[in-house]
Order: sequence, then C-alpha cells, then structure tokens
Amino acid sequence: MPPLEMLFTTQLYQARPKGAKAVRLRDDLERACVAIADGDSAGQAWCREHAYQGYTSYASLDDLVWRDPIIADLAATLDGHVATFARALDFDLGGRPLALDSLWVNILEPGGMHAGHIHPGSVISGTYYVALPDGAAGLKFEDPRLQHMMAAPPRRANAAQLNKNFVEIAPKAGTILLWESWLRHEVPPSRAKQNRISISFNYNWPIAAKQK
Repeated sequence: MPPLEMLFTTQLYQARPKGAKAVRLRDDLERACVAIADGDSAGQAWCREHAYQGYTSYASLDDLVWRDPIIADLAATLDGHVATFARALDFDLGGRPLALDSLWVNILEPGGMHAGHIHPGSVISGTYYVALPDGAAGLKFEDPRLQHMMAAPPRRANAAQLNKNFVEIAPKAGTILLWESWLRHEVPPSRAKQNRISISFNYNWPIAAKQK
C-alpha cells in the first residue's frame, strides 16, 4: 500500500430506525405530509410561482413541529441522532446542544428535482425519507474541494468513493441522513412514477446567554 494518510474527512451520518414504532412513524408521517400539502394554499402558490415540480412548505410554514404531533415525534427522534453525529464530529458545544431551527416537507412529483445548494447559517442539515418509490432520486453530494481543482485530471469511472467528485446516496424510506450544512448537495431528477416524499431540517448552535 502507498504511504497515504487521510486528512479533513467529510462525514455523512445515515441511520434507519427499525421496529414497529419506526414503521408507524413513517406511515403517519406520510399521511401528515400529504395533509399538510393539501391544506397549504400559500405553499402551493409559492410552488407554482417558482415552478417547483411538486410541493414544499419551506417558504410558507415554519410551525410544523407545533402544528402536528407526528412531526413533533419525528423532531424528538432527530434530536438524538443529531447529538450522536455532533459527538462523532468532535464538536465542542460548551454544554449547549444543537437545536432544531427549521423543518419543512418536500413532495417531488415524477421528474422533479432540486438544484445544488448549501444551507447557510446552519450547523447540521438533514433529511428524513418518508417515501422513496422505485426510480426516485436519492441525494447527490459534491466534493467541497471541487472549486479548487482547476487543473485536476478527470477521475476514473471506477474511482474509489473517497476520490469521486460527486457521490449519490440512495437511502431507503425511513432513513435519516445528516451532513454538515456547508456540504453542497442536490436532488437529481426523479424517474419514479409516484411522488418522492421527504422532510428536511436544519440544526443550529444556540447562542449562549450573556452572563451578568
């Protein structure tokens, strides 16, 4: 083996809770997402105005955790996974755990996609996958060093995953996926015949109260 050492690792957290409780949560969340979309006229209008192929509550609803107890159950589950990921990242949080800042529903119709982006101002971002029918796109991540590779040759087609410029993750329904918010990602066009349903979210680091 060549004398190599890994530097500046980009970590991705992926978990899929098991058991009857996890299955019930996923089923209840699917019904909740559809109901939220059906009742959110402002969100539907925003999606039409911005040619979003499906529905998202991102620009219209910021109270889903308080609006629906099923969403609140999901948030409680996410808190534990985010805390585990934060420990794996060796974050020194000074006794102030990361806190859920925003959460929104996404329903992508067949052919729908979401262009590459990051989540500025957040620490950890993630997605809970509610429904991923056959052919639905996963999540495609971009190497954060890509903008600095001005003269780099192309990668081999069979390059190891850690050397690829893009990596697409294909989670199953019920999966929780977490990453640091600066990591650029996108949803490729869906080839499924049914809707792809997910719930995305951001966690921030609360500012410490000033001591007197």
